[in-house]
Amino acid sequence: MAMIEAFDVGAFFNSFMSLAVAFILGTAIGAERQYRQRSAGLRTNVLVAVGAAAFVDLAYLVADADGAARVISYVVSGIGFLGAGVIMKDGGDVRGLNTAATLWASAAVGCCAGADRVAEAFLVAVFIIAGNTLLRPLVKAIHRAPIDLEDAEANHEIYVITDAQHVSEVREQLILELNRARYPVADIKTEQLYGGVVEIIAFLVSTSVAPSELDKALGAIRLLDGVHRARREVSTVD
Repeated sequence: MAMIEAFDVGAFFNSFMSLAVAFILGTAIGAERQYRQRSAGLRTNVLVAVGAAAFVDLAYLVADADGAARVISYVVSGIGFLGAGVIMKDGGDVRGLNTAATLWASAAVGCCAGADRVAEAFLVAVFIIAGNTLLRPLVKAIHRAPIDLEDAEANHEIYVITDAQHVSEVREQLILELNRARYPVADIKTEQLYGGVVEIIAFLVSTSVAPSELDKALGAIRLLDGVHRARREVSTVD
């Protein structure tokens, strides 16, 4: 039978070692993710690493190095679709990017193992785990640092609540005050709220602002007839 004729003990042992390395390193990466209670944890990372190793190893067996190189390129793009499934957008926040990147990197470990580059597979795994663990204190320190709105890039919105009969006047004056402060409006919309009041929302073109200048413009808006409240909000740039 062709199956028996194709069986080679040396090649089988080589495949076993490649998959075993992918399994061990995928377990190490996935264990850290599982400990952090991420959506793609231990089993997912192991399966990604072992699957990538299996595809590359099979390509080596049937098509040599050229075929393996093509399969690696397919694995890279294919894991991208898998990673997209764990990315979620919650309002202005995007969640799951680190999990998706870890899956993509686990596939790289598997590809190295499948290509018999065991040392490189271990090296990539070490850097992945280091990136997900050793860099956490640095990330927390950066997040706790005060934000300089004049240097940081962000989305800036102005919210003004006014009586329905003053909407047109307040809207025009809001655009005028923002232009006077040299913060042109990219878009502006209105939303009807309860109690006969309307919320005007202006989205600024600028991604960096001087808070004092915006506060001065908002101060002028608050003095207009019918205005109940005027505030600004900042959200990260996608």
